[in-house]
Amino acid sequence: MSWYKIFLSFLYTILFICLSATTSLSALPEFVDMAQKLKPTVVNINTTTTTKLQPFGRPGQGGRGNELFDEFFDRFFGGQQNGTRERHSLGSGFVIDAQGHIVTNAHVIDEADEINVTLSDGRSLSAIVVGADKKLDLALLKIEAGNSLPIARLGDSDALKVGEWVLAIGNPFGLEQTVTAGIVSAKGRVIGAGPYDDFIQTDASINPGNSGGPLFNTAGEVIGINTAIIARGQGIGFAIPVNVARLAISQLKETGQVTRGWLGVSIQVVDENLAESLGLDAVGGALVTEVFTGSPAEKAGFRRQDVIVAFNGTTIEHVRDLPRIVAATPVGETVKVTVIRNGKKVRLQAVVSKMDEEQAPVALNQQPGNSPAGIVVADITPEQADRFGVTPGKGVIITRIDPGSAAVSANLRPGDVILEINSRSITTAKEFQQMLARLKGKKPLLLVKRGKQFHYTTFLVTP
Repeated sequence: MSWYKIFLSFLYTILFICLSATTSLSALPEFVDMAQKLKPTVVNINTTTTTKLQPFGRPGQGGRGNELFDEFFDRFFGGQQNGTRERHSLGSGFVIDAQGHIVTNAHVIDEADEINVTLSDGRSLSAIVVGADKKLDLALLKIEAGNSLPIARLGDSDALKVGEWVLAIGNPFGLEQTVTAGIVSAKGRVIGAGPYDDFIQTDASINPGNSGGPLFNTAGEVIGINTAIIARGQGIGFAIPVNVARLAISQLKETGQVTRGWLGVSIQVVDENLAESLGLDAVGGALVTEVFTGSPAEKAGFRRQDVIVAFNGTTIEHVRDLPRIVAATPVGETVKVTVIRNGKKVRLQAVVSKMDEEQAPVALNQQPGNSPAGIVVADITPEQADRFGVTPGKGVIITRIDPGSAAVSANLRPGDVILEINSRSITTAKEFQQMLARLKGKKPLLLVKRGKQFHYTTFLVTP
């Protein structure tokens, strides 16, 4: 090969590398312009909570009760032990309208006596709480700052895709107006924060103080509210999708509280083992474990073992879908619900009522297994019936679970009360053992009561 061809090959290689680098850089969002445009919409929140200190006196005395101790504490502690102590916390938020409404997390302002908001231009203003919703961990504040406030636009979190670039702005560790970037790591995360878990996971750096701050997409729209982190992990943060928060924010602005719909059932996940025991063609839906007395569900004819597969035209693919959809349904609306009952589709109509605070939905996620049963049960005494809230002669109580057995992997525990096997009521320990003996090689469906909650589980009874 001549030197001329070698030179051309080298030149082509250099041009290819330059073009590739240019293409890669052009694919990145313009974070500089985004940050300059969006930072003014984000605020820093500083709260003060005042608590009373306990006196040091002897039991039964209102004060310290001793002049020597009085002099000692006054000298070295300034007399503060009978006074008050201030606790400060930091968080973030963002402005959503010209009237000065600010969205943040409920835990940021919980129990605060004073709330101060610092704007990007340096102004510090007192804020009032318009309303808060602890179930979603959302709060709405209001400041009086004139009509020149920059406003953050709300986007569509449903359109967000895993791998998409996002930008977080907030107040981590008190470091004001901090900007971090990353991608959407996952959607629909359930982390045990509450009954409506549906978090966006991101690797954009989120730290204490970021709570309540916005997560922006590349269009400069808020698609999430930064809420939680995993303390032991890096690059794992969680944000409430703005589509989940939108209705709550609107209700907080209008009434100062959030009103949710209530159906009146306890539900659990349908996995492969339960789907097989229930004769279902596929995994999915929400298995009804309890129908509450006087609830819309009871009036509509719902039953235990119904599997809810559609609610008002929306398919229930996973158990966590149902609480969110029901909660967002207007109170008093008549809804059509499709359930699978004994292998057949049944259509029901229910009138959604208002959820009270104590009526938070319960969704259990059981993971049955297939190893030997390993369950020892006993008849329920009158004392146990009173303790566990069951009727004497109905059900048996688990007294022992063999380690490594199917009962362990089926999420059964000592103290659980087994009420039914394959929809048949159990009254004695002898009857329980006889039924299991007839079901060797099969997976019976057990109705279990633990505390105040019911759930279904199953396991393979070994031959």
